[in-house]
Parts: sequence; C-alpha cells; structure tokens
Amino acid sequence: MDIGIGATLREARNRRKVDLSEVEAATRIRIRYLRAIEGEDWDVLPGDVYIRSFIRTYASYLGLDGERLADDYRRSVAATPAGADAAAAIRRPVAPRSQPRGRVVAAAVVVALIGLIVGIGLFTGDEDPAVTVDREPSGAVNAEEPVAPPPTRASQPGLSLELAATAEVWVCVLDGRGEPLVDGQILTEGAQEGPFRSGSFTVSFGNGEVSMRIDGKEAEIPATSSPVGYAIGEDGGLEPLDDSERPTCL
Repeated sequence: MDIGIGATLREARNRRKVDLSEVEAATRIRIRYLRAIEGEDWDVLPGDVYIRSFIRTYASYLGLDGERLADDYRRSVAATPAGADAAAAIRRPVAPRSQPRGRVVAAAVVVALIGLIVGIGLFTGDEDPAVTVDREPSGAVNAEEPVAPPPTRASQPGLSLELAATAEVWVCVLDGRGEPLVDGQILTEGAQEGPFRSGSFTVSFGNGEVSMRIDGKEAEIPATSSPVGYAIGEDGGLEPLDDSERPTCL
C-alpha cells in the first residue's frame, strides 16, 4: 500500500535523523512550509508551481526521486477538484467594490451646484460685454521660450524589463534596491508584467515558461520545469543564480 507524499518525506528524514532546521538551512525552504508538506497541508503553501518545486528540492535532498514525487503531487492533488479550485482562487481577479448609491447622488448634487454658480457668474459679471479684452489664455507659454519635451522611455535611466508568461509560472522580481516589483505571483499563460525600470534586477521563476525582454531584446531562458533565477546587471547581462541565491518574495 502506497503512503502519501508527506509521509514518504517524513519517514526518509527520520531514517536519516535530520531535523527540519537542517533541511531549512540546506534547501532554503522555510520550516513552516516543510511541516506543511509533511502534513500535506497544501493550503499553507504559496502555490501549485512552487509546491512542486519545494517537493522536488526536499526529496532530492533526502536522496529520493524528487521528479516522481512532484509528479505524484501533480496527478493526485493538483488535478483534483479541490486543487483546481485552489489554483483558480489564486488567479481569480478581485471584483471592484461598487460605490455606495448615496455617494453617487451626493457627487451629482455637487456637480449641479458648481454648474449653477458658474452660470450665474457668466451672466452677472462686472465686465462690460461691449468691451473686448484680449487676454492671454491661461497656461499660455511665451513662444520665445523653448519648452523641453518630456523625457522619453529611452532617455530614462536604468534598464527596461518586460515579462510574458508562455504557460503558468510563478514569478518573483526585485529591483536594484531589493524592492519587489512582482511579489511572488503566479502568472497564467499570456499574462504580462512591466515594463519596469531599474539599474539592475534579480528574478526568480518557478519554471522556464516565461519570455523576458531586457531593453527590448529577448533574453534566453531554458525550457525547464525546474526553478531558475538570474541577476540582471547594469549592462543587461544575465548571471544564473543557484538555489540559495534566488529571491523567494516570501
């Protein structure tokens, strides 16, 4: 009789006499997520794509077949109606709250009063309607003073980064100051993020199902089901990051 994914991992860890704190230090997976995996409490974890990555990494550390266990999760948990509902809940947009009717009515009354006041001012002004006064339009600019055009995207400092998901993918993007621009979100196929501008970026993807453009040029990302991450330097070059260096946005 087969045992569950969590029980398999827990028994393997106990056989090796390894504490969860040691697993956390080696895999960079937080203890609360490790406990959730061993207890198969999937709702605690951040998303289906990253759950499979966690299982693969944890199992490989214990000397187990991580790909097989991750595939077991995909077939037995993610494919169930409950798993599908959870994934849909992650992607489901939040409906905007409708404005209370009272506020709409109040706004209409204010607009009507403003229109009435303006109309009275037009008909009862102190100016003699027979006298025409040449006035310079408000906000007019002296033709002799050149006006600098607004900065174009190309003239703005830093790199431009754009993302497009070619399939469902977990994404974490940090700017040069370490501030999240895409904060550990799951993008569905066709979803786009950006453009972002920064002197540099650090990115992490749950798999290779993503297209990335840096200053308009397509970056090469390998087609892989495993997590990947890169440091993007000021020159736009990519430096691959290992498991311990990738941002997690967690």
